[in-house]
Amino acid sequence: MLVLALDTSTPAVTAGLVRDGVTVAERVETDGRKHGELLMPAVQAVCAGAGVALRELDAVVVGAGPGPFTGLRVGMVTAAALGDALGIPVHGVCSLDAIAAAVVADGPLTGNLLVVTDARRREVYWAAYEAEGARLSGPTVESPDALRERLPGLRLVAAAGTMAAGFGLPVHEATPSPAGLVAVAPLHSAPGPLEPLYLRRPDAVPPGERKQVAR
Repeated sequence: MLVLALDTSTPAVTAGLVRDGVTVAERVETDGRKHGELLMPAVQAVCAGAGVALRELDAVVVGAGPGPFTGLRVGMVTAAALGDALGIPVHGVCSLDAIAAAVVADGPLTGNLLVVTDARRREVYWAAYEAEGARLSGPTVESPDALRERLPGLRLVAAAGTMAAGFGLPVHEATPSPAGLVAVAPLHSAPGPLEPLYLRRPDAVPPGERKQVAR
């Protein structure tokens, strides 16, 4: 099975081709303000590098967050458009799960794993995982101080992802990788609705009733 994997849930814009669990081409560029400009050129570059035409794809996997609204929607809309145009399934997966899968790919840890990414506004997105990658808690968004209060109960031995430094744990530098995204996707099941994990209410609100002006 040949799968295109995409993620724009972090400042890293990721595109890769994974064939039967093995990454055959990958491109990662980091610019949190250029997801829209960088993603499709990255898709075209990995396909060209691997000598693969888009019509040869069997599925698309996309990181569904959690992540900031503007960047996250670029990856998800692109994945949905490709799936619709090519007539192939599109699977959305938790981007934190993909990071955890990449960290434990070389073998299980000796204890639980914390995955943390930047949520801006002085907050973080996080989830905790068992040594072999199964999710224990989260995903959640909250302040680093609130997360620190939870750490003893989670019995963690390592952390991964952006914003992981400062929690007193050994850190594995990681972003959602193509192999990690595909590893946590239910490729042999029908895809569910493609829904982003924003974890926050939108900043925009409907306008209120117009005030009456006295005459």
